[in-house]
Amino acid sequence: MQQFTVPLSKLIGKLNIGVVYMPEESGEILISSADINRPGLQLVGFFEYFDNKRIQLMGKSEMTFLSQQSPEVQEQALEKFFAATPVAVIISRNFSPTELMLEKAKKYKVPVLVTPEATSNFASALNAMLNIELAPRVTRHGVLVEVYGEGVLLLGDSGVGKSETAIELVKRGHRLIADDAVEIRRVSSKTLVGSSPENIRHFLELRGIGIINVRRIFGIGSVKVTENIDMLINLEIWNQSKVYDRMGMENEFTDILGISVPSLTIPVKPGRNLAIIIEVAAMNNRQKKMGYNAAHELLERLGMGDDIPAGSPQKKADQFDFF
Repeated sequence: MQQFTVPLSKLIGKLNIGVVYMPEESGEILISSADINRPGLQLVGFFEYFDNKRIQLMGKSEMTFLSQQSPEVQEQALEKFFAATPVAVIISRNFSPTELMLEKAKKYKVPVLVTPEATSNFASALNAMLNIELAPRVTRHGVLVEVYGEGVLLLGDSGVGKSETAIELVKRGHRLIADDAVEIRRVSSKTLVGSSPENIRHFLELRGIGIINVRRIFGIGSVKVTENIDMLINLEIWNQSKVYDRMGMENEFTDILGISVPSLTIPVKPGRNLAIIIEVAAMNNRQKKMGYNAAHELLERLGMGDDIPAGSPQKKADQFDFF
């Protein structure tokens, strides 16, 4: 799997971190681990399993512990700690690094930074940012829109109508996140976040018209930078020989970066209003997440819930002429 990095300068700018000592340009120092370490054990000499790629966060406990030690113990502890060359040391609560700490940091060329934030609050913010910046990612050809609060990823062959559908959804009050290239990041074991590459953000291609700027035409409320991906819809040209799901008894899923995303296949042909269909799909997906399935309720009302074999919703749908 590809290893991603984030420059230390980006963390400094986004989290308002002060620089005390920087051995080189902060943009040249790359962070590759999303984990953070509180170096309490290292200050007492335990370095087994120590990962120097992690940012080291020192708070009130670590700084108070050091201040209560004799100069000899401080010298020994800080020598071993900085000799391990951690990628960066951040001191919270506006504690100032001691002269001995700066001496060791300069000796081993370890950046020393400070933040006024409380240790736990800062650790949460830093960890959240690192999880996003270093998340495993993949780029998919498609369109990502937010519909009634649901992130809907539209996939399909070129020319099937993804961008046209997105424009119709925007006109109906929904928001565009990405067109053509959707960057998908796995920010946790259950969450995928989609965004657009910065250089094409808010732009959309309409065949026959060309490139438009959705934000400029429809206003700032028509776009969004990122959105969780809650469902995936495959758009495909209607195939008369293919049997499409007509009941929705069982959910289908598509694997993206190891996470199963609810998915639908919607056939496209003249006369179908895809924007309305996708709106209904988004609302129905939300209902399913809340534990309600309309197909189940209908079959229960008809007294056929027990008669329908699991895994064959199409067979049940064909029993009714009114579907």
